[in-house]
Amino acid sequence: MNKPTIEEILPPRPVARPRIYAYSISDEAHAGLLKIGQTTRDVKLRVAEQLKTAAIRNFVIELNEPAERDNGSVFTDFEVRAALVRKGFQNGELEWVRCSVADVKTVIGELRTGQRVSGTQHQTFGMRREQQTAVNSTHYYYMSRWAEDMHAVPRFLWNAKMRFGKTFAAYQLAKKMGAKRVLVVTFKPAVEDAWQVDLESHKDFDGWQYMSRNSDSDPTKIDAKKPVVYFGSFQDLLGRDLTGQIKAQNKWLHKVKWDLVIFDEYHFGAWRETAKELFEGEDEAVAKKESKLEYNTGLAEVNDDLAILSEKDKAFLPIATRAYLYLSGTPFKALATGEFIEEQIFNWTYTDEQRAKADFALKHPDKWNPYGALPQMRLLTYQMPDELLAIANAGEFDEFDLNEFFTATGDGNKAKFKHKSDVQMACSPETRPA
Repeated sequence: MNKPTIEEILPPRPVARPRIYAYSISDEAHAGLLKIGQTTRDVKLRVAEQLKTAAIRNFVIELNEPAERDNGSVFTDFEVRAALVRKGFQNGELEWVRCSVADVKTVIGELRTGQRVSGTQHQTFGMRREQQTAVNSTHYYYMSRWAEDMHAVPRFLWNAKMRFGKTFAAYQLAKKMGAKRVLVVTFKPAVEDAWQVDLESHKDFDGWQYMSRNSDSDPTKIDAKKPVVYFGSFQDLLGRDLTGQIKAQNKWLHKVKWDLVIFDEYHFGAWRETAKELFEGEDEAVAKKESKLEYNTGLAEVNDDLAILSEKDKAFLPIATRAYLYLSGTPFKALATGEFIEEQIFNWTYTDEQRAKADFALKHPDKWNPYGALPQMRLLTYQMPDELLAIANAGEFDEFDLNEFFTATGDGNKAKFKHKSDVQMACSPETRPA
């Protein structure tokens, strides 16, 4: 018996590459409906042709996706609509379906991969290499700490630039840990949308539950068999009511043994100032003890320190967890103060990203570059004049503070540099480097 050829095993890619498209029309008759079709031509031209005879101009192309499976075969617009109908969406008139763009993307993802999802998880992309490294190194550190002490509550910092994908990678870490209860705390509530979208749009988190104060979800109705992510602001979750007690709607959070607490936008200075506001009005001794716990052990790690606290103090203890993950693009104070040691930090800078972009283009010139959309970057440095170096070296610790050097007093015409002679000497044309 002859072995099948590659061509017989894998269906050949079509010469014409069909695309699935969907568009909406902004009028009362088509409200909530999407026209789903297929073409091998330019989608804009095809849609314009369809609507030209009816003189319809108020349309929007909502979706334009390749109609190909991972194995190279194709699927049709009929299959897309049929899959939507199986999910309960109404297909009343010809190719119009009453559904959302996310719903269409979800069934397209299912047709591509052959895997069904329960929600609208249509994204299928994987982690970039640096995201995988961040997840692996953090997981390794957690496991090594637990191997040393099963009661340890390890902390890890991701010092990663903007657009690194910290939200998506953090969820991947939680998944790798097997976490069932994840709490996301942030100083900036405006980032909630990113946390919700990443969880509810990617197939890797199918079945996960998202909750927040804004989602109007009932925490008593959590499906214990499925992972849950709760998003909250630092101000709300760790605040107190007028009597100094934990807010009634947040008491359940303090009873849960969280698997992972994620601090997003963790900029040490901003969090410390917020904490001061939260402690205002509490018993001074309790506030000091809670502040010490927060900044020395990461929001009251569950360890021997708890044994020495009174029952009154325990009422004020923040949320307990197995591990902490800190996310920030600018954790300068946390790094400068030694809050994290080297093995507790993953770094990803603009320079790292530019290097990855160039390396990928060099090694894979014919492939899509995941860093290709990033702008070109130029790093400019300043060579300190000898006069400034002399001032820096004259200090007790051979250090130089630019802010202190250019400190000024007074306002308007009365403003003057505190170190006027040094500034003039350092910035005069004669002392500038050639």
